[in-house]
Amino acid sequence: MGLLTEGTPLSWQETKKWVDHVRRQGVLQFIKLFNKQRNRGDDVLKWGDETEYMIIKFDHEKKMARISLRSEEVLDHMNMLENLGNLSSLWRPEFGAYMVEAMPSKPYSGLICELNMVESNMRTRREEIKQALYQEESLMSLTSFPRLGCDEFMDPAIKVSLYENNKESIFFRGKTIICKHPKFGAMNRNIQDRRRKKVIINVPIYKDHKTLTPFLENLQDGKNEGLLKDHIYMDNLMFGMGCCSLQVTLQACNIREARILFDQLAVLSPIMMALSASSPVYRGYLSDTDCKWCTIVNSVDDRTDEERGVKPTTEDNVFINKARYSGVNSYLSPEGEMLNDVEVVFNKYVYKELRDAGIDHLLSQHVAHLFIREPLFLFSENICPQSEDDMYHYENIHSTNWQTVRLKVPSPDGSIGWRVEFRPMEVQLTDFENAAYAVFVMLLTRVILSLKLNFLIPISKVDENYEEAQKRDAVRSRTFWFQTNFMKDKNASEETCHSDGSYAKMTMNEIISGKDDSFPGLVPLIQKFLCSADVEVDTLHTLQKYLEFLQHRASGKLLTTAQWIREYVLDHPDYRQDSVVTQRINYDLLCTANRIQRGELKCPRLLGSS
Repeated sequence: MGLLTEGTPLSWQETKKWVDHVRRQGVLQFIKLFNKQRNRGDDVLKWGDETEYMIIKFDHEKKMARISLRSEEVLDHMNMLENLGNLSSLWRPEFGAYMVEAMPSKPYSGLICELNMVESNMRTRREEIKQALYQEESLMSLTSFPRLGCDEFMDPAIKVSLYENNKESIFFRGKTIICKHPKFGAMNRNIQDRRRKKVIINVPIYKDHKTLTPFLENLQDGKNEGLLKDHIYMDNLMFGMGCCSLQVTLQACNIREARILFDQLAVLSPIMMALSASSPVYRGYLSDTDCKWCTIVNSVDDRTDEERGVKPTTEDNVFINKARYSGVNSYLSPEGEMLNDVEVVFNKYVYKELRDAGIDHLLSQHVAHLFIREPLFLFSENICPQSEDDMYHYENIHSTNWQTVRLKVPSPDGSIGWRVEFRPMEVQLTDFENAAYAVFVMLLTRVILSLKLNFLIPISKVDENYEEAQKRDAVRSRTFWFQTNFMKDKNASEETCHSDGSYAKMTMNEIISGKDDSFPGLVPLIQKFLCSADVEVDTLHTLQKYLEFLQHRASGKLLTTAQWIREYVLDHPDYRQDSVVTQRINYDLLCTANRIQRGELKCPRLLGSS
């Protein structure tokens, strides 16, 4: 999540008084840092993953699996070991009181041989945290907990009546399940206060033979605003922000390279989201989606009715076409400027200030778009900058724009350079899978830069890909817009490339593995790159296993995690063809998943021979 500064959070009414101040200071902080770091160059490649986990408590006697609200206690223990220098990983809090995030204690370098260390580091994390867990607890890399918000879904159990007057949620008390760090509680309150109502999340339900038609729950006597027929209704940030992700952050050589990677990875985001799909169940029901996309987009949507276009706009409101969590709104490199075919809503005053400071149009527009948002939380201690290098107000707004790719500025002390954070992937059950996805992204960025590839297509087509990517069985049943002529002209300059509209709908298998002789595919491009590099045999063997695994996922030979979970539920003897995932089904599902991630149970349809 980033920006975990301690302090006293202000209410939304108090925060609103400082919105202009935060924006003004944030823009000045960005301009100062940009001018200081704009000519920074020759940084070496460093990269790392951030993997999010849930703490699950099993009650084998009662056949129940619940989230364990002990992350703070567990993190205290892990941070103590970290301070002693006894860990190979770093552990940080996440939004839920049952969630933790881990990353390598030191970033990986650009050496190909270090790619052989990623899976090992992920395995070591699970071993290191065992001493902080109870015997009946397990650290699980699940994207979504299937019965979040149902009866007896958490430990310790706190019962919430659907008929309580609870403005945060009718399914749980937010204070009990959200991480105790003041930032997260303030975000939860302020998003709902800013939009002047609870968040509204509706996910299409999977219609089985005995699913009620129309499906419509009787919640609070049917008075809940926004409840849709044939949808699973949810009403709190936790349903989205309580999901887990796998993210990869890479340090670029300079800002030009970072902007190129930002654009190229923006196109790849929906592709990798679909390929990593792992969340088909919400609030105890099978959904008709495989990804968390629409759940998390709506969970953090703080736009008012006027900003969403539901009501006419006023002088104080403008129409904002995307929520805070979204795909990128515009490309940042010159190659992509003509392909920015979706209107970018941006703060015109911020844009002018950035342009007057000598910052180019594309980057100014990008930052000015981020600054249409207001701060979701503000600590009283941070209202006034703490030092000349303070970046708090910029990062406050930047870190709460949850785009699938982020351009991250260098650290004020200069120890870290321009970075790109790749955020769309859903976390997988096993360390082998998570390592395969992380390594694939890292290798692909090397191929893009080495071969000067250009995958850019109109932003509108990328947005269409997001809509397709989240749908049920998207890997096998959907097609995606993708560039077919992605090789730069050898005679072209660094700033120019082909953008001739050569893009077409392709299957996931075609994108990953190729299509006849007309399109080579991403994995063959990586394999070609590896053949030209000096890679020792053991590392090459590992990388080939990862690439083959992803090819089999893309072709449908292996199931995505979402497909596997759905099949497990549908085949369970207690399933009644009514879309309901009962407590017993949930228990058996998570027990099986836990055995798979521990290596105690082989699952050839999910993992192949890995």
